[in-house]
Amino acid sequence: MESMYFENGTLFVLDQTKLPNEIEYFTPKSKEDYYYAIKSLQVRGAPAIGIFAGYAMALLNEDKQELKKYLDSARPTAVNLSYATERVLKAYNEGKNPLDEARAIHLEDIEMCRKISEYGLSLLKDGDGILTHCNAGELATSKYGTGLGPLLLGKERGYTFHVYSDETRPLLQGARLTSFELEKAGVDVTLICDNMASLVMKQGKINAVLVGTDRIAANGDIANKIGTSGVAILAKHYGIPFYVLGPYSTIDYKCKTGDDIVIEERQADEIKNMWYEKPMALPETKCYNPAFDVTDHELITAIITDRGILRPPYNVSLESIKDND
Repeated sequence: MESMYFENGTLFVLDQTKLPNEIEYFTPKSKEDYYYAIKSLQVRGAPAIGIFAGYAMALLNEDKQELKKYLDSARPTAVNLSYATERVLKAYNEGKNPLDEARAIHLEDIEMCRKISEYGLSLLKDGDGILTHCNAGELATSKYGTGLGPLLLGKERGYTFHVYSDETRPLLQGARLTSFELEKAGVDVTLICDNMASLVMKQGKINAVLVGTDRIAANGDIANKIGTSGVAILAKHYGIPFYVLGPYSTIDYKCKTGDDIVIEERQADEIKNMWYEKPMALPETKCYNPAFDVTDHELITAIITDRGILRPPYNVSLESIKDND
């Protein structure tokens, strides 16, 4: 299922806030539409956000520099967002067709996902039990995905996996999106609450953990959906490989360590009210709702990019694939 597609001069985007119960595409028209779609998670997943923002830069008749700043502020932790807006801005300033650049970002993402999926699948065995956290499949990208890519590619090639999908509170991406994608693809999936991950690991049901990422620091620290670092700590304790899958574009070489990553804090309503018929806490109850946390590089078994499988020390292996420019 495509997260978005461009047809006859119009961008069609899947509204992920309505999944899994409704499948509905919308067509953003104004800069406010694009900003809201990113901020409200109608579009989510670092690569998908980048593709979407690239089209926004190309299609909107706005001051491109100001538009870039406006869009970048919607989700500051996702480096693909600023990466894509910068690419289209550069193309525009050089007198090139910005739509060609936006479409190139989209096509490159498809190829990126295929490469990551191939590399990731090489680390898995038929019959493996896999734990996932958040959502990093086709909904978050363009094709196959990053964290889910090896599972979807493996299914096409006859592999049998059993996936345990963390629900991923408070936005329930694992429940609403990952489980949805895997069910539709025919992959055996079991939904679990986030706090059940330790038990299924202890019971020997997990052979590997696969997660995507929104930003990779130069030392290998990563930012991903809140709760990822806890899963990594558990995997380390039980001796289970913890694999991070993300495109080269998520590597932020200017960000030296995870301490330099800006963590987006979201509204309390997502904890107390969203997805519930009635509030789950009193109106006066304070909430702390960071969207991401940082996973230390020492907890990561390998970082899988479209440029290969990287092993520790990550400051060396990440530097080895860096573009010279």
